[in-house]
Formats: sequence, C-alpha cells, structure tokens
Amino acid sequence: MSMRGASAEALAALRERLDAAPGDAARTGDDLFGVAAVLRSEPGLRRIATDVSTEAAAKSGLVRQLFEGKLSAEALELVADAVSRRWTAMRDLADALEELGAVAVIRSAGDQTDRLADELFSVQQTVNGNSELRSALSDSTRSQADRSALLTGLLRDKALPATIRLAEQSLSGSHRTVTVALEEYQKLAAAVAGEGVARVVVAKPLTDGDVERLQSALSRQYGRAIHLNMVVDPSLLGGIRVEIGDDVIDGSVASRLDNARRQLAG
Repeated sequence: MSMRGASAEALAALRERLDAAPGDAARTGDDLFGVAAVLRSEPGLRRIATDVSTEAAAKSGLVRQLFEGKLSAEALELVADAVSRRWTAMRDLADALEELGAVAVIRSAGDQTDRLADELFSVQQTVNGNSELRSALSDSTRSQADRSALLTGLLRDKALPATIRLAEQSLSGSHRTVTVALEEYQKLAAAVAGEGVARVVVAKPLTDGDVERLQSALSRQYGRAIHLNMVVDPSLLGGIRVEIGDDVIDGSVASRLDNARRQLAG
C-alpha cells in the first residue's frame, strides 16, 4: 500500500516498533488484522481515531478501553501508538494496521520466508489461471467465511500456516482483487527478507544453473538479493522478460519480432 506525507512517516515508525516487538508474531498479526477490520466497519470510531483535533492521549486511551483483554499486549501497544499519530487520509490508519499485520504474519514464518513468498506466488498463479475459482473468490453474494474455506481447503496440509493466513486475509476486500493482495504480500515478504522481487517470464523452464546465474546477475545490478517468481509462457517463443518494479528488461523473441514488424511498417 502506497502512503504519503504524515501517513508514510507514521507507518515507518510503527514498522520499527513492530520489528522490535517480542511475543507471538502470528497472534500479533491476527490482532492487527482484526482491528483494521473494525476500523473499516465502524466509521464513527475511524473518524475519532484519526481526528487531529482530539488529544493523542485521549485517542490512545479510547482504544485501550475498547480492546483491553481482546488483543495481545504487543498489538494493543501498536494500535494505541498508531491512533496517537497523524494520518494523511482517514483510511490510511486501517491500511497501515493491515500492512503491519501482514508483516507480523510473515515474520511468524521465521527462516522460511523464501518458501512463504514462493507459496504466495503459487496461490496467485492458481487463482489467475482458474476462472471459476477467481469468480467464486470475488463473488460478493458468498460470505467471506465461505470464500475463505474454499481457498484454505486448497492449501491445507500443503502450505505454511503463514501462507494460509495471508491467503485468508487477501479476501478482506481491502485490495482491488485477491491477486493484487497476494502480490502485495509477496513484496512484503521479500522486503522482510531484505530482497527485491523479479517476475521472470520465459518460453520454457530454465535450468537450475540458469536460474542461479540470472539471480546473481540481477542481485549485482540492483545491489540487493532478488527473489525470482518464474512464469512459463510459450508465446514468448524464446528469450526472457524480467520485471522488477517499474523496470522491464525484455529480451524475448516475441518482443524482437514485434519491434521488427513496427520498423518494417514505419
């Protein structure tokens, strides 16, 4: 989620506090997801929590009164701190708490962050590639519990608990689509591991050696470790296409043929 101004500063400070927080990261993540949902469903509380004319101590005291005994100590302190800060837009508070919740869940995976990122990408690819599943997950006439059961049923005994929890959260409606949410969580997982994310599209699967060489070359170019999400697309005919953020490196045969056609037409 992109934030600006005061919201970006508040999120950065809260992220530092979360990084230093002890306790059960999975529980903290669940609690922060829950508070974000409450703020989105209760506009009156959301207005009070982000009202710059209300004393910070009063807002912190209110959330302590509302959530005392319902949240872990770590989550309660984070929420009390969050409402005491300034937010550029009213919705930014809930969005920030959801992002912090996702980071906490990612941290609960411990040293399996790379596996978590791979599993999230696999779930995203499965949803993208199955129109019936995609329609079912976006069907507003079905309850969130029903849609969650559908998605988690596919992952049970196959994925990390953190993957399943984030897949469930992707159905909350805070992102434009489930796949957009899953992509955002992949980026957060890479960031937690100190990595960037590259989407690599190839005409046929690369060998392990080719993958290692590509990963090493991209890491040198961007000055940090790069996590590769591999997609096989035979329409490329050959070559490779790499997307990192706004950067696109297109060395596919299909791209070269398109360029040749445009030059001939010109």
